[in-house]
Amino acid sequence: MLTRYSVIQEKNPREIVLLRGRGCAWKRCKFCDYHLDASGDEQDNLSINRAALACVTGRFHRLEVINSGSFAELDASTVRLVERVCREKRIADLHIESHWLFRRTLPALRARFAAQGVRLHVKIGVETFDADYRERLLDKGIDQTDPAAIAADFDECCLLFGLSGQTAEGMMRDIEIGLAHFDRVCVNLMVENTTPVRPDAAARAAFLRAVYPRYRDEPRVDILLDNTDFGVGGQGEKR
Repeated sequence: MLTRYSVIQEKNPREIVLLRGRGCAWKRCKFCDYHLDASGDEQDNLSINRAALACVTGRFHRLEVINSGSFAELDASTVRLVERVCREKRIADLHIESHWLFRRTLPALRARFAAQGVRLHVKIGVETFDADYRERLLDKGIDQTDPAAIAADFDECCLLFGLSGQTAEGMMRDIEIGLAHFDRVCVNLMVENTTPVRPDAAARAAFLRAVYPRYRDEPRVDILLDNTDFGVGGQGEKR
């Protein structure tokens, strides 16, 4: 069973919930099995999501909602429930995730939450700014190579390290590009999951030796050495 509520105490303190939607529309990222946490049963999803959101206290007035896909893939009832929780718990800042495919839906979503006094912060999984590596080897589905253009619709980005061929210099370059164009960067270190993509020992060692010490205390960089470091999810997913 997946853990669906947690509290992040350090770096941008916030509550976080892992909700369940109908599933990732892209579902082609070669390293990712998040899409397995999905269901077409809207009522069952709502029951799970209601239980997770019931845990939110509003202690930091900041909430992160993730759902093994994009916020746009949550059912309408769950979105209304998120809105209600934001109102009742006085959430001022809401962090969500979205695939590149849904970027055109974001202005209306920002306006919808802004009308309720909630600032929306949208995170995109870029994984790397090496566009050839990202699309040829990871199949992310981002048809844009310019980091500034990618960042135009988003506020935060996720990077994925510990993969074959990655170097300390390249990983640091990715972080610096992320910091230059986004408000926050979330670094995920690849772990074993159900996909054929495996963590690369040399890349992981390079990250831990040269990259992690440099950015460990950077307040705008979250670093997940394990997929459950935010306190939600479970083993076997790239979270």
